[in-house]
Amino acid sequence: MRNLKRYLKILAIAVIVAAAAITLFTVFFDQAVIVRKSTIYRVNTDNKLVALTFDDGPSPVWTPQILDELKEAGIKATFFMVGKHVEKYPETAKRVAREGHEIENHGYDHKVMVYYKIDELRKEINDTEKIIKDVTGQTTGYFRPPKAWLTNVEKQKIKEMGYGIVLWSLNSKDWVTFHDKQITSYLLRHIRPGDIILFHDSGGVFSTEGGDRKQTVKTIPRLVRKLKEKGYRFVTISELLNSKR
Repeated sequence: MRNLKRYLKILAIAVIVAAAAITLFTVFFDQAVIVRKSTIYRVNTDNKLVALTFDDGPSPVWTPQILDELKEAGIKATFFMVGKHVEKYPETAKRVAREGHEIENHGYDHKVMVYYKIDELRKEINDTEKIIKDVTGQTTGYFRPPKAWLTNVEKQKIKEMGYGIVLWSLNSKDWVTFHDKQITSYLLRHIRPGDIILFHDSGGVFSTEGGDRKQTVKTIPRLVRKLKEKGYRFVTISELLNSKR
């Protein structure tokens, strides 16, 4: 009995340590680095261009606030939208399009697609493409996989569908709810011409919708002001990719 209690105690400690390690890994390490091969995550350019991108929306709460800040700053961004959220909040999606921002494909359910069958993957993307087109009038040409994860076979199939796969070079980690000053400071230390920056306009640590994007909203004017002072210009994903041609 004594040995069993000791074993269970060691097991409990091991589980706690493993959980803590996984949490720290998720919070502080950008997993997209592992799967960047054969994707677009930045553009090599000497021009001071940067693309702001927002995932997981639209949100009826946070997307309008982000749009207000982008409008005030006089810049355009790219929104990778979840199909079911576009269905649920069509008026918000329409506003994104109406104000001249680029809308791209983030899948329908926001599920990790590593274990999807090819037919399931194709349906997820095609359904979202149709929903975005029907609601906003925009045709999507770029796809960003939820959580960044795709197999090499999936990447090839998506490209055969005519989509470019877009990840990012800088991750704001705004879903962790770091303070806007911390987010801005981190991005300013690492920014380079041609970077693609990841933000979110919906979702949280344990959900694909909602979340708390207060710090994201606060970060936008602070970051834009400081980058403009450094001579940077803000462009959409399409504009960034066209700039290298």
